[in-house]
Amino acid sequence: MDEFASYKDILSSVIQVLASHFGETSEFVLHDLTNGYESTIFAIENGHVTGRKVGDCGSNLGLEVLRGTVTEDRRLNYITKTKTGRTLRSSTLYLHDENGRINASLCVNTDITDYLSVENMMQSLINIDKDSSVNEMFVSDVSELLEFFMGECQKEIGKAAADMTREEKIKAIEYLDSKGVFLISKSGIKVCELFNISKFTLYNYLEMIRNKHESAERNGTGEDNKE
Repeated sequence: MDEFASYKDILSSVIQVLASHFGETSEFVLHDLTNGYESTIFAIENGHVTGRKVGDCGSNLGLEVLRGTVTEDRRLNYITKTKTGRTLRSSTLYLHDENGRINASLCVNTDITDYLSVENMMQSLINIDKDSSVNEMFVSDVSELLEFFMGECQKEIGKAAADMTREEKIKAIEYLDSKGVFLISKSGIKVCELFNISKFTLYNYLEMIRNKHESAERNGTGEDNKE
């Protein structure tokens, strides 16, 4: 007697429990691969998922495994389609006899068509542009905002403030100015402490930065080219 035959009743009971647990959208199929491929299904639950019944044949994938074209002992979470166009998420486990020959398979086919429709609907509602991420800092105290920008300007330069050259400090201050940091009351004091510079030096840097931008804007509008 084939070793597999003694497990048929047990496996049939197992898929009954699984089908009851996972519901009618999940099909569980047991194939006996010891005889002809024309009739392999000896137990099936929720066969309406693929439209099959006991006595029907296996799929093309099982045939490839028997032929030796595919050598894995399992295939997990692959996507298939039914004849009616439903989308399934499928997994298959191939069982072996004591000589290592495949004698059976357990297949699970879950209809995910409706879930995909819901996913598409939710995606259209969320409508997130993955390239439009904005680094927004929500705080209750403006000092936290200052600390945030202090850290960001050092990331921008790639150095700690204490290690920056004069030119790098100017670039960091330019970054802070572009973010509106100096609109915050007493922010200049914190910036001077961070870069170890005087207020006079900070104001000189800011004047230099803003004059550069004003000049660039005039050049962009052609004001400097007027005769």
